[in-house]
Amino acid sequence: MKAPDKRCCGSGVCIINDAGECWCGQVWDGEKMAAPTLNLKPSAPKNVEPDSNKPESD
Repeated sequence: MKAPDKRCCGSGVCIINDAGECWCGQVWDGEKMAAPTLNLKPSAPKNVEPDSNKPESD
């Protein structure tokens, strides 16, 4: 039987893959299991078209 992974969060049921990701969603950060960071990419600005129903002001 394989020895328990020392990176376990303490629940005793961690199944951690080679990338350090547990089945519960936590990730090994080098010191402890923690919630993964959100790496959100900024969205491209949307092209805003002028409203054709509004009268143009002079």
